[in-house]
Amino acid sequence: MRWEALFDDLEGQWLAEERRERDADVADRTRAERVRVLLVERLAGSLGCQLTFTLTGAETIVGTLDDLGADWLLLTDDVGHEIIVATGSVIAITGLSRSIDPAATARRFTMGYALRALARDRATVILTDTAGGRVAGTIDAVGKDWCDISEHPVDEARRPGQVRARRTVPTAAIVTVRKAGRSRFVPA
Repeated sequence: MRWEALFDDLEGQWLAEERRERDADVADRTRAERVRVLLVERLAGSLGCQLTFTLTGAETIVGTLDDLGADWLLLTDDVGHEIIVATGSVIAITGLSRSIDPAATARRFTMGYALRALARDRATVILTDTAGGRVAGTIDAVGKDWCDISEHPVDEARRPGQVRARRTVPTAAIVTVRKAGRSRFVPA
């Protein structure tokens, strides 16, 4: 009887140790896999989800993640305005899915390409920069690392008499570009 109790106890200890080793192995594998996951893969797994972004300059934006590119995100806020967010300006994200979608990838084109689409469409935008400044107007030209915006009232079309100033903004200084109307952003 004592031998059976001893053997049962030893078997229980052995099974518990085996379970601890297996759990530690699973935890190690999970950590090793997580190290290889890029933020863009997590974002791709959250396409269509409502997320909260804390951005440079303490700005917070809540919106549905509709698309993502090499260095930008496209959100739609609760009133239907589309907002391009520079990924380099993202400080934190709330609501991001833990799942990843390895098949989903970001579009290869950059923020400059997205800005050129807005310039082509002559869309009125509100651009926010890293210093917290905002300018309303129309993007006239886009270079490799800059854009020119003609400042005018957000409720007026870009006409020579309405343009107050022409501003050049380095792409690296852009935090968000918000379309003033409800027309859809369609990259070419």
